[in-house]
Amino acid sequence: MPTITVPEGTSYVAASLLSSVFLLTWQGIKVSGARKEANIAYPRLYAEKAEMEASPAALKFNCVQRAHANTLENIASIYAMTFLTALTSPPVAAGALASWVASRVFYTNGYATGDAASRHNTLVRLTYIPAMLTLLGGSIYSVYGLLSAGI
Repeated sequence: MPTITVPEGTSYVAASLLSSVFLLTWQGIKVSGARKEANIAYPRLYAEKAEMEASPAALKFNCVQRAHANTLENIASIYAMTFLTALTSPPVAAGALASWVASRVFYTNGYATGDAASRHNTLVRLTYIPAMLTLLGGSIYSVYGLLSAGI
């Protein structure tokens, strides 16, 4: 039976991946609460323009919903880059994903104010950009290493 060797530090990657599950769950709970407060019935994804103009709660719902949707739109590429980076450096992958998760908390809380511009606050910039650059660079490094080794 073949043996799989797991690189040292993989448990940190697992923990950071789990934190992203908690992030998505927390965002979903925020969306649900904002939906209830704004009285936006399912299956509607967003409040209409007139509803937003009439109700700050409807605007906040749209903002929280959009923050959650944006996270879902990006999670597949984040997971792919985390996996690729973890092939050569699990602790780097784990740290970068943890930073990305933190950036999404700051992003969501900023967006949830109802002021869309607040989603790009200083805490987001300080956590998101380094995380993305690290994951992208780590992915490229890992793939280059595999290709160079003929694997």
